[in-house]
Amino acid sequence: MKTILVITASIFGEDGQSSQLVSRTLQQLRETHGDFRTIHRDLAADPVPHLDASRFGAFLASQDSRDGDQQRIVDYSDSLINEIVEADVIVMGVPMYNFGIPSALKAYFDHIARAGVTFRYTENGPVGLLEDRPVYVLSARGGIYAGTPNDSQTPYIRSFLGFIGLKDVHFVYAEGLNLGDDQKQRALDRADRDIETLTA
Repeated sequence: MKTILVITASIFGEDGQSSQLVSRTLQQLRETHGDFRTIHRDLAADPVPHLDASRFGAFLASQDSRDGDQQRIVDYSDSLINEIVEADVIVMGVPMYNFGIPSALKAYFDHIARAGVTFRYTENGPVGLLEDRPVYVLSARGGIYAGTPNDSQTPYIRSFLGFIGLKDVHFVYAEGLNLGDDQKQRALDRADRDIETLTA
């Protein structure tokens, strides 16, 4: 049975539009490909600590020189990375807050970017060390940003995931959700169609 890693970050939990897009994606995947096991990491309900000097120092310390606190930090980071390694598919719900990704998602990214574990530097530049797999990014936004200079999410997420080896990344947008009921419904209907096409 396949495993899907589900990552959500909406401060509104299951009621958030990005979380609802994730639910529709999982439903569509089940209808199209059969049942699967899920690992759900809700970054709003169970936030990853933000990176600080002590946590970064733990990542840099050699295994032999780590103290107990540093080892616990590394073990936690390893557990996040192992969830990705276990997954055949990753489904991410990403709301837009103030033109960017939620800070909880940035903290998560900071804990899975580990030199020598998920990427390494070479004379030809960085190389991602994670085996590629499909990543579906469901992005909910109050305004309309895709394809404009104000869409900081798409290039950042694509660049970061590619940096650690995840290059098969697909985006679905539900935009203009705060621009009136008609626009909201059109956006959600379009996102549903895009999800159906993407997961076919």
